[in-house]
Amino acid sequence: MKRTGVIQIDSVNVVARAHYLPLFARIGNYPMSLLDEMTWGPQAELSEYWAHMASIVPKADWPLYRHRMESKWHFAERWINENPGGVERVIAQIREQGPVRPSDLEAHQTGLGPWWEWSPAKIALEGLFLRGRLGVPKRLNFVRFYDLVERVIPAEILAEDIPVAEQRKELLRRALRHQGVATFADLTDYHRQSNQACKPLIKELVEAGEAVEVEVEGWKEKAYLDPAASVPRKLEAVAFLCPFDPVIWFRPRTERLFDFHYRIEIYTPAPKRTFGYYVFAILCDGELVGRLDLKADRARSALIVRGAFVEPGQAPESIASRVRPELKTMAEWLSLEDVIVEPNGALAAPLARA
Repeated sequence: MKRTGVIQIDSVNVVARAHYLPLFARIGNYPMSLLDEMTWGPQAELSEYWAHMASIVPKADWPLYRHRMESKWHFAERWINENPGGVERVIAQIREQGPVRPSDLEAHQTGLGPWWEWSPAKIALEGLFLRGRLGVPKRLNFVRFYDLVERVIPAEILAEDIPVAEQRKELLRRALRHQGVATFADLTDYHRQSNQACKPLIKELVEAGEAVEVEVEGWKEKAYLDPAASVPRKLEAVAFLCPFDPVIWFRPRTERLFDFHYRIEIYTPAPKRTFGYYVFAILCDGELVGRLDLKADRARSALIVRGAFVEPGQAPESIASRVRPELKTMAEWLSLEDVIVEPNGALAAPLARA
């Protein structure tokens, strides 16, 4: 968490929920229950908020997002205007009842009017969560429970009063630390910040020596270097990066860094997909060398490789030998007994042999 700062949450569960996968890529076979305890347990140090989309962040970082909590969220504002007294009723019920799901509010008929695709209760709870009035103390079957923020975030953290400009500037510092070298767009995308608000702040970081303006060969845009960044003499690692991994979640950066064109195809009709439904990028010794379309088949107790592809110029046999142990480790991590490689893609045959 100190290395990445943010872990994105997504509901797709083809292999495992998205928030577990970046940690597997970095540390291998770890107990998923550990992240659950750290995020939703009694002594949780992490919490949910909208950082890079829906995310897990350290509780200590809550004050850095207060400018977002004080923003106008149009769907919430409209609901509040159309439901006078609705906020007070929701808060009162949670104060009395404790953590609630949208269905709990609906069951109690809180007098919330209908609106949009979400249920009125979902809109109310999400709006109050975005505004920092509610936190998420737990999930059950991936459904959020909402509670008063003072029951989720420690009082000393809630009491921190950081000026808005410093909140944004600190998020820029963090984004640069997490990425090492980055364009302005890379930095603002990391925590989904406003470009306009951040333009003067990046200049201040440069003037203070906290960011160094540099040119990167092959990049059109000016870049910024973290003065504390170091370049390893050698990198030996194989990892599978899910679509929501911080290394590849900003697609323009992925193309600049790795010459790797990546698009998520979940919402593309199956006949039109190029690589598959839930495709992982294969990181090998600092390069993105191929892709794996993976699925955890619980009924067969197998990790299914539905497609295996290599990038131009890469040697399939060599990559297969490096990928094989990581696939076995992932299967063990998921408590699956087998790895099955289907005949799809240039990497499939050598991987099946391996």
